[in-house]
Amino acid sequence: MRKSAIYRNGVFAGVLTEQEDRKGYAFRYDDAYYADGTQPPVSLTLPKTRREYQCRHLFPFFANMLSEGANRIAQSRNLRIDERDDFGFLLATAQTDTIGAVTAKPIEE
Repeated sequence: MRKSAIYRNGVFAGVLTEQEDRKGYAFRYDDAYYADGTQPPVSLTLPKTRREYQCRHLFPFFANMLSEGANRIAQSRNLRIDERDDFGFLLATAQTDTIGAVTAKPIEE
């Protein structure tokens, strides 16, 4: 199981988890981030809530942070990541310098 810490403008917002055997994904807001009324949701499609979001595929908001086409192929070769491994791409390429306020950093267990 792979996990990623999700940050919005450098503030820890929650954890994105790839479930066993890539059978789905879960996102849960951090309790402190949820309780801070000044912090907005990471996405309009993931409103702040205490419940855990579940999705069979990588949530579209996070999938839209990934490269496509020739850039994805080049990254796949350079980083040695399967072209179909969206979560692997997110962990490898969304740690800094993303388009927007959200970044994703791997959580080592």
